Amino acid sequence: MSDTPTPSPGEIRVLIVDDEPELTELLSVAVGAAGWQPLVARDGYGALRAARARGPHAVVLDGMLPDLDGIQVLRRLRYENARLPVLMLTARDAVEHRLDGLATGADDYVTKPFSLEEVMLRLRALLRRSGAGGSGAAEEGVRVLGDLVLAERSREVRRGGMPVTLTAKEFDLLLFLMDRPRQVLSKTRILDHVWSSSFDGGGNLVEVYVSGLRAKIDKERRPMIHTVRGAGYVIRAADDEG
Repeated sequence: MSDTPTPSPGEIRVLIVDDEPELTELLSVAVGAAGWQPLVARDGYGALRAARARGPHAVVLDGMLPDLDGIQVLRRLRYENARLPVLMLTARDAVEHRLDGLATGADDYVTKPFSLEEVMLRLRALLRRSGAGGSGAAEEGVRVLGDLVLAERSREVRRGGMPVTLTAKEFDLLLFLMDRPRQVLSKTRILDHVWSSSFDGGGNLVEVYVSGLRAKIDKERRPMIHTVRGAGYVIRAADDEG
């Protein structure tokens, strides 16, 4: 885990250490969508082996693992590479445990359940501070809102780690919404930006496409796209009660 020159965005490796398959899959998708390489370890010893073999540029480390405690793993990572950025995740929200992690050398701390958007924002900040994140240009094409991830360059969308297939115009509509989370957007504003105000029956067009998008994004899941009667539409994370 020796120091290396500043990597290009596609060379940035993020080690995700957690024994929950659904969570590691979700984080891996988000890390991959950001243009980085996700590495996964299911336990503490696996994390140490992966760190030594692959030299990650950042680590997302769960505080509770099936073999070593997250604090023990963090101590060993810090002993071998004092500058490696580490973001700790934990289900334990006691102040004492957070302080233990920070005192041991964690750079940041997020308590479960957490917003995927928050984790990615904190991880980007750690990479920038360490010098591995560069200018962040590769990240500009990725939007994360709750468990919804949109990669603009590859035009891929995933929710809860599962791919969502959209038409070209549905993708453009979702991109417009995700660029303005929690904002109520009128049909006219959506039409002007996603299509053109010259479309006949534009309001109905917007309704049809929002309905189709909602059927794909929100199908059998907690809704993210909401209708504000008489005003328009708004997108927000499923755990955001508004």
